[in-house]
Amino acid sequence: MMRMLKTWLNQENVSRDLLLLLLIGGLYSLGIFLSSTFVNIYLWKQSNSYSEIALYNLCIYIMQPLTFILAGKWTKRIDRVIVLRAGVTVLSLFFLMVLIIGEQAASYNLFLGSLLGVGYGFYWLAFNVLTFEITEPDTRDFFNGFLGILQSFGGMTGPLFAGFVISRLDNFTGYTVIFGISFTLFIVAVIVSFGLSRRKAKGNFSFRRIMDERKNNDSWNRILQAHVSQGFREGTFLFAVSIWIFLLTKSEFSLGVFNLVYSGFSFLFFFLVGKWVRPRYRKKAIFFAGLALSLSVFLLIISDSLGLLLLYGAIAGIFFPFFYVPYVSLTYDVIGKSWNAGEMRIEYIVVREIFLDGGRVLSILTFLLAIMIIPPETGIPYILLIVGAGHLLVYFFIKDINLKKMKFVQE
Repeated sequence: MMRMLKTWLNQENVSRDLLLLLLIGGLYSLGIFLSSTFVNIYLWKQSNSYSEIALYNLCIYIMQPLTFILAGKWTKRIDRVIVLRAGVTVLSLFFLMVLIIGEQAASYNLFLGSLLGVGYGFYWLAFNVLTFEITEPDTRDFFNGFLGILQSFGGMTGPLFAGFVISRLDNFTGYTVIFGISFTLFIVAVIVSFGLSRRKAKGNFSFRRIMDERKNNDSWNRILQAHVSQGFREGTFLFAVSIWIFLLTKSEFSLGVFNLVYSGFSFLFFFLVGKWVRPRYRKKAIFFAGLALSLSVFLLIISDSLGLLLLYGAIAGIFFPFFYVPYVSLTYDVIGKSWNAGEMRIEYIVVREIFLDGGRVLSILTFLLAIMIIPPETGIPYILLIVGAGHLLVYFFIKDINLKKMKFVQE
C-alpha cells in the first residue's frame, strides 16, 4: 500500500503516520455514513416535526465548538491521539444510546444531539490537528484528495447497505445491525490509532490570542469569514436534504441510492482533483465549484421524481471535490503561514471550528425562524436557495488571500 500511494503521488514523502491517519479517517467515514445518515430519518419517523430535527442538529453544532475548546486544552496537556480515541468512544456511545432508547429517541433529541456534538468535537479537533502536523504543503492536496476518496467510498457503500438492511428487516432489527457494525468500525479505528506516533504539545492554551489574531492577519480573518459562509450552507443542508428526499420517495433504500450516486461521483472526482488541481488554480476551482453547487439547488427543489434527485446528486458529487480539496488545503496553508503556527496550531484549529459551527448555528436558526413564519412545505425550498449560496460566497472571502505576502510579512 505504501508503494502504491507513493507511486500515485509520484513522490517519496508519504509517511507511515499519514497513511494511518487516512485509514482512521476512512473507518470513521464508513461508520458514520452507515448510521448517521438515517438518524435524522429515524427521529423524523417518530416525531414528524421539522423543528424537532432542527433542534437536534442545533445541539450538535452548539456542543461541537464548546467541546473543541475543551479538547484544545486537553491536547496541550496530553497526547492528541488520546483525544482522538475519546471522540470515537463518545460517538460509539451515541449510537448505542439511540439503540437503547429506541422508539423514544425523538423525546431525547436534545440529549442525543449534544452527545453527538461532543463526540464530533473530540474527534475532529484531534483529527484536524494531526492532519496539520502530519501533512506538508506538498502532500496536503494529496491527503485531502485521498481522504475524500475514502469518504466517498463510505458514502457510496454505507447508506446503500444500511438502507437495504433497514428496508428488509423491521426497524429495530435493522438499526441494531447497522449500529453494531458502526460500533465495530469505531473500535477498529481506536486500535489503528495506537500505531500513530505520540504527539504532545507544549505551552499554554492561548485561545483568545489566536481569536484576536484576526486583527493582525487579514488572511486569517478572511478564511474565518469564509468558514462562516461554508457553515451557513452546511447547517441546514446536512439534515434537510435527507428528509426532503425521504419525504419524496418514502424509502430509506432510495435515500441510500441517492447517496450512492452522489458519493460515486465524489469518489471519482476526489481522485482526479487530487491530481489535477494545483495551488495556483485553487481559487478558480473554489469559485466555479461554488457557483455550480449553488445553481444545482434549483434542480433539488423542483425535483418531483427520484431521477431528478439522482441528477442533482451527480452534479453535487462532481463539483463538491473541486470546492473542498483546494479550500481545505488553502485553509491549512493560511494557518501554516500565520503567527506562531507551530506552537499555536491547536488554537488555530479550534478558532476555525468555532466560526464554522457559528455559521451552522446561524443556518439552523434561520431555518427555525422561517418555518415559524411560513409553512415548512412552502418555505423549505426558499430556505435551501438562500443557504445554498454559502459555498459560492466563500470565494469572495478568500479571493484576496495572498500566501506569498503572508510569507513576506512573517519573515
